[in-house]
Amino acid sequence: MSMTDPIADFLTRIRNALMAKHDRLDVPASKLKTNISTLLKQEGFIEDYEVIEEKPQSTLRVYLRYSDEGVPAIRRLARVSKPGRRIYRGADEIKPVLSGLGVYIVSTSKGLLTDRQAREARIGGEILCELW
Repeated sequence: MSMTDPIADFLTRIRNALMAKHDRLDVPASKLKTNISTLLKQEGFIEDYEVIEEKPQSTLRVYLRYSDEGVPAIRRLARVSKPGRRIYRGADEIKPVLSGLGVYIVSTSKGLLTDRQAREARIGGEILCELW
């Protein structure tokens, strides 16, 4: 099976793991997914992640976060820019998600940033996904 959109696959695996109430999930590692995980952790959407070095491909293990009542920290996780329809925004066009409660992950010339970081740095880019 060829993977046309590894980011969409990653987001879907996270959604599925949350619905199944798993405490962690393993996905094939890539720099992009690791960077997305870094932002998710920074923003408090996941507990932690680690890259398990293996041959032929490393594994990215993501530890999911739930409230004490078992409610997932991530309520919505959606791909915005897709391979068939890329969505780019300038720094001025990146609006806060849910009045700042949510986050866009933006691929910029400075690497992956949250919408807030992109606005502060005054750089636009491709809106990869949104979550809240």
